[in-house]
Amino acid sequence: MSRSDRILVAAGGTAVVLAAVAVFILLAPTAPPGSASATDPGIGLLVGTPSAVPPTSTGQPVTASGTIFVDIEGAVAEPGIRELPAGSRVADAIAAAGGYGTDADLAAAATAINLAQPLTDGERVTVPAVGDAAPGQPSSAPASAGADAGSGATAGLVDLNTATPEELEALPGIGPVTVQKIVAARQERAFTSLEDAVERGVMHRGQLEDIQGVATAG
Repeated sequence: MSRSDRILVAAGGTAVVLAAVAVFILLAPTAPPGSASATDPGIGLLVGTPSAVPPTSTGQPVTASGTIFVDIEGAVAEPGIRELPAGSRVADAIAAAGGYGTDADLAAAATAINLAQPLTDGERVTVPAVGDAAPGQPSSAPASAGADAGSGATAGLVDLNTATPEELEALPGIGPVTVQKIVAARQERAFTSLEDAVERGVMHRGQLEDIQGVATAG
């Protein structure tokens, strides 16, 4: 074989090798730009999935309804179930039911009911009525119709001069604004009667009629 023949054979072999490399490059699968390679440490992550939320300290979602339901029964103006803000107290429940009814036994209520007690959802509050007998206790007798209204000695009545704000607000028709007026007025001068509270502008006559029989003054 002449020298020129050997050159032609070598050139032909080189061309075959280059052609094979080109075919391999064209046919080999390539990963799209930006995709993770097999050696990419983040290959196990799913792109586009929402990130996990770290668990709370308790592992449970915190829920708070903000309200409770309480059953107010007995001697109140409007018995029934009331929805109250969480953290309400017994006095709030009685006020939500319209306050004490005209048949409420306030002496027994003062003993049996803690007006400042916090309420829980589903709790029941029962205001005793005159004539109801508490367990192991004799029933309370109604106040004498001939009792002196100005003496302050009538048992079982809320005295405007000495009652707590909670007891005042539990009276029928008496709201927080009137309670503030009563407390401020009695600090200046004690009431001599319920009529005196009306004449001094602390309450109106409609409120006086609402509390007749369950309140006193003087």
